[in-house]
Amino acid sequence: MPTAALAAGGTYPGLVLDLSRLDLADIAEALADQTDYEHHWLINPETGAFRRFKDELHEEYPGLLPAWYAFRDARATLRAVEWLAGNSLIDDQQAERFLAGHPDPELP
Repeated sequence: MPTAALAAGGTYPGLVLDLSRLDLADIAEALADQTDYEHHWLINPETGAFRRFKDELHEEYPGLLPAWYAFRDARATLRAVEWLAGNSLIDDQQAERFLAGHPDPELP
């Protein structure tokens, strides 16, 4: 069974990816993403095709793109308000009112 080195110098059994099949620019972008701790990027270990959700929508479900962009934009706005409130840059009550008045958009 193939092994790969851990950051601490150990090894673990498992699938080792073929570096030549990976999109290193996308992986670098994912690693540099400082959005928040709840934001996740995924890699498919079977194919090594580092795919973002949006790319899959474009290729397989283009009819869902308007709903995805509306959802993404709404969540980005909410994160901005939460960040402002969390850093005491706006009043908590004002933030709560805004968040309550801006639910997620309807999804298909």
